[in-house]
Amino acid sequence: MLYIVGLGLGDERDITVRGLDAVRRCAKVYMEAYTSLLSLGLDPASLANLEKMYGKEITVADREMVEERADQMLSEAAEADVAFLVVGDPFGATTHTDLVVRAKNMGVEVKVIHNASVINAIGVCGLQLYRYGETISIPFFTETWRPDSFYEKIQNSRRLGLHTLCLLDIRVKEPTLESLCRGKKVYEPARFMTVNTAISQLLEVEELHGGSAYGPDSLCMGVARLGSDDQKIVAGPMKKLLDVDFGPPLHCLIIVGETHPVEQEMLEFYMIK
Repeated sequence: MLYIVGLGLGDERDITVRGLDAVRRCAKVYMEAYTSLLSLGLDPASLANLEKMYGKEITVADREMVEERADQMLSEAAEADVAFLVVGDPFGATTHTDLVVRAKNMGVEVKVIHNASVINAIGVCGLQLYRYGETISIPFFTETWRPDSFYEKIQNSRRLGLHTLCLLDIRVKEPTLESLCRGKKVYEPARFMTVNTAISQLLEVEELHGGSAYGPDSLCMGVARLGSDDQKIVAGPMKKLLDVDFGPPLHCLIIVGETHPVEQEMLEFYMIK
């Protein structure tokens, strides 16, 4: 059986009791490490903390392994119990849905154990969850690649008065373009998009489109390390959030829509001074 286990958002202690029971009875344990990361990171000491807590050796699964060599893991799950650990909730990324489809097509039984994710934990900001529009992802811009397909989605949500949750890019063990061209992979240093970079890119896209979906004075909320003891939430206009130091990753951003009086009261607690 393949157990897909959500780890929550903070550290190794955020796993559920049911999830921990499943992990401890598995013959092999993999941990997905590219759609998100726990606040403690993936250095050897942090991985050792996870292994000590869970009582199992953990194999870190990068994007290449999950998307290109998943059949190996699924073949193991056909013979024994295997755990695939996912930060947040298992279905917070489309890759994990694809993994379930592939497992079922191979006749491997799948059990999913849920946990908190950014999609529900973001409610701590005080904005009501049912007043959000489509969630968007903002990738790092490069000199030759500056995608802006998210702009129309933000615009549509703004017209309806809805909030927009922006998930910010992380790049872990991503091969460089030059190395792909040469046929021998060399990996970029890990990078995690900040709220500041996201806002800069958003303002660049708005200037390009000129659709008045948002602007420097638009109210936003920057969030860092959601679910951790040191999480940071700051609300204010885009132009002011540009100068806020949100600290270590992971970050996300909310473009605030029309607010209910109760939402407005909560916003005041986080407003930049």
